[in-house]
Amino acid sequence: MDVEGASTLSVNGAQSVESRSRPVRRHLNNAVYQFTQQNLPACKPVLTPSWVISMFFLIGVVFIPIGLLCLYASESVVEIVDRYDTDCVPDNFKSQKVTYIKDSSVSKNCTRYLKVPQNMKAPIYIYYQLDNYYQNHRRYVKSRSDKQLLHGLTYNDTSSCNPEGENNGLPIVPCGLIAWSLFNDTYSFFRGADAIKVSKKNIAWRSDREHKFGKNVYPFNFQSGSLIGGATLDPNIPLSHQEDLIVWMRTAALPTFRKLYGRIEVDLEEDDLIMVNLVNNYNTYSFGGRKKLVLSTTSWLGGRNNFLGMSYVAVGSSFIFLAFVFLLLHVKNPRPYGDTNLSWNWKGMSN
Repeated sequence: MDVEGASTLSVNGAQSVESRSRPVRRHLNNAVYQFTQQNLPACKPVLTPSWVISMFFLIGVVFIPIGLLCLYASESVVEIVDRYDTDCVPDNFKSQKVTYIKDSSVSKNCTRYLKVPQNMKAPIYIYYQLDNYYQNHRRYVKSRSDKQLLHGLTYNDTSSCNPEGENNGLPIVPCGLIAWSLFNDTYSFFRGADAIKVSKKNIAWRSDREHKFGKNVYPFNFQSGSLIGGATLDPNIPLSHQEDLIVWMRTAALPTFRKLYGRIEVDLEEDDLIMVNLVNNYNTYSFGGRKKLVLSTTSWLGGRNNFLGMSYVAVGSSFIFLAFVFLLLHVKNPRPYGDTNLSWNWKGMSN
């Protein structure tokens, strides 16, 4: 009797579950049918001339002030840009720049003077700008090992780093052409007799420092070959703390780019004369590149870049112009609404 009662209960339970699931399935099938037949409830605005013209005017009125605000923020950024690669070549090497940069016996020290055009509030960002430098070249971009940067010598495969994967039969850490060509010009700043401290802490992305470069990975066998490409690295400092390298390893997409060198944490006053002692080590002369030193403040929008503001103004102006064109066409040649020709209006038209 117990078994029979249990089986009866299970059957009744199954029937009740099935009966409850039928409305759900029916509702689901109905929803699928409406979706496939495009019968779901939706907003279907009627694009009347007045509605279209009003929307075009509204978009233009909104976009133009946003663009002007972006342009104002961009123009409030104070920049000092100084190209030094040509002026820092001695006169007797003006026609032999490649020979000059490769000759280690010739001094590469150079002094530049920068006049502050306006008050510059801290922090003031120091960039080096390179022109005609194609970091996006396919072979250059591929010549690195992200696993080695994170795990060091425990990861032995350096085939992706050729031709800078090994030297004297030993792996190079960090390997690859990107690390090998690390920028090695240096800058020091003075205001009068006082040195201006440059902070190089936290100039790289936090995600790169913590997740892409190992805290226990140290440079090994780096720049030890006969051909030196760029800066050397301190073998006693882990890669996660060598932020110049981390900044350089994030390759640029365009042939003209800036990379952060450091920050000045004090204000600079208008008409201050800043003396820059730099070492002109990096070879851009072989491929016709250019080097510039940039000092820049920032705004809520970032650095100086008028593209976003000009784009907003251009789009807003275009929409207002089109709104005027549509308005003139509508006034000159108005057209009746399409619903006057629908079947339910025929009776009224016939009467």
